Amino acid sequence: MTNKILELKKNLRIKRKMRIRDKLKGTTTRPRISIFRSNKYLYAQAIDDVNGVTLATVDGMKLKLGNNKDQAEQIAVVFAKTLKDKGISSAIFDRNGYLFHGVVKAFADSLRENGITL
Repeated sequence: MTNKILELKKNLRIKRKMRIRDKLKGTTTRPRISIFRSNKYLYAQAIDDVNGVTLATVDGMKLKLGNNKDQAEQIAVVFAKTLKDKGISSAIFDRNGYLFHGVVKAFADSLRENGITL
C-alpha cells in the first residue's frame, strides 16, 4: 500500500479511538481495559481514569505470545488471572479504535469466559 493509504487508515483509527474514549471512563472498581495491537504482539492494561492510574497490565512480548486469535485467548487468560488477583471482576472494554473482530473479539470473549464481566 502507498503511504497515503496507510496514513488514511491510521487517521480513521484515531478518529474511532477518540469517539470511543469520549464515552468510556474507568473507575477503581470498574477499570477501563484498553488493548493495543502491534504487528507482532498484543498488549492490554486496566486503567483507572478517575485517579489516572494503571491497575494491571499484560504484555504479549514478555509472555512470548504473538498477535493471533489463539494467542490472544492465552494472553486474556493470564490477564484475567491478574485482574482477579487485584480484586477486579468487572471492567469496561476499550477496543482502542480497532474493529471488534478477530483478535480483539477473541481477547474480549476469553476475558468473559475467565470470569471478567465486560
